[in-house]
Amino acid sequence: MNQMTATIGRWQGAGLMATTLLGTGVFILPQMTIEVAGSGSLLAWLLLTVAIIPVALVFGLLASRFPHAAGPAYFIEKAFGATAGRTIGLIFLLVIPIGAPAAILMTFQFLEALISISGLGQLVAELLIVAVLLLLNIKGIQVSAKLQFALTLLIVSVVAILFGASGLNVDQLETFAHSSHPQFSGVMLAMGIGFWSFLGIEAMTHLASDFRQPDKDLLPAMMMGTVLVGVIYLACTFLLLMVPTEGDGLAMISAFDDLLSNTFLGGYGAYIIGVLGIASGLATVNVYAASAARLLWSFSKEGILPRYFDKLNPHGVPFRALFAILGAMAVVIIVTFYSTQELEDLIAWSNGVFVIIYLLAMLSAAKLLSKRYLPLVIAGCLFCVGLGIALGSNMIYAIVLVLVVAPFMWWQKAHLTRKYLLNNSQG
Repeated sequence: MNQMTATIGRWQGAGLMATTLLGTGVFILPQMTIEVAGSGSLLAWLLLTVAIIPVALVFGLLASRFPHAAGPAYFIEKAFGATAGRTIGLIFLLVIPIGAPAAILMTFQFLEALISISGLGQLVAELLIVAVLLLLNIKGIQVSAKLQFALTLLIVSVVAILFGASGLNVDQLETFAHSSHPQFSGVMLAMGIGFWSFLGIEAMTHLASDFRQPDKDLLPAMMMGTVLVGVIYLACTFLLLMVPTEGDGLAMISAFDDLLSNTFLGGYGAYIIGVLGIASGLATVNVYAASAARLLWSFSKEGILPRYFDKLNPHGVPFRALFAILGAMAVVIIVTFYSTQELEDLIAWSNGVFVIIYLLAMLSAAKLLSKRYLPLVIAGCLFCVGLGIALGSNMIYAIVLVLVVAPFMWWQKAHLTRKYLLNNSQG
């Protein structure tokens, strides 16, 4: 087999998109934004959701018109040439083995709410998670898609139940509105924190070939997932503002127990929020592992990376590439454990890489899409530039990575071209 099997439908795709974006932050980020912006966190989430829509639209349009396992790297290559596209693809591959293990470590904040694991036991648990991700993907992304769609419904249901239990009324809303005086700096800082909840839009484009009808289903799936995630974050933030909690733990667990104390669910907040948080965090890592494996497979087929990774199993899964990506994650987890290096410190640098990927994808859309989409492209570009400025010195890592990888990709392209011409002349 050398072709992937298309198995994902619109609703499964929406579930994949939603759980990818909800990720490790679904029950954590609202609390963090409130800590820095207070009531301004609501405005931050609203602005962020509106600002990300043009970016999601552009990615969806590109992926539905040019479905390819290489995702943004393919769009950028079509617009700006092989060197640019391959550079973007390679820096994406280099970031995933670092960012994904960090997400696994962050997910363990929810596990700590259920059981106490430390030392070697935590390392074993983290490696078991990597093994579970391998089992989930070995038969194709459709297995994960069905599970993650169900997970999305569960998260939406829990948030809806909490909203209903809060008994919000007009008087509460008016009191809250009059007491709210958000500061601009706090709102901007909250947006910077909240942006990471929307990382994952680009990962979905790598899965375009897994959709049965990418031209019809991919864009709606991405938009439904993006808007749903924005609504969920707004709802969670609003709940935490209306139901203040005390203590250093996860505020959503305290809010759950407080709001549902008189029901049969009272006291089970740690279990329900914990399990959903763990599952959602792993869903994010799962999609990134699947998308990175498809990019590695695509580069292997094109001869950019070793041909060893261009094999598919009977289910159309690039199992060698998947094993390599998950193996790299496992190695990073082990090194992190024994070196006591905090991967969270590297996340800010890694995020700079995604800003560059997003920006170049937006610019490629200006060349590949109809001019009627130009306002969307411009809005997406402004969003990316603004994020780059906000990241400041953390962009240095991404810039250095590009400066190192780009010359190598240029040399490889020239080398392969010379080799091709030499073989033809000898033939």
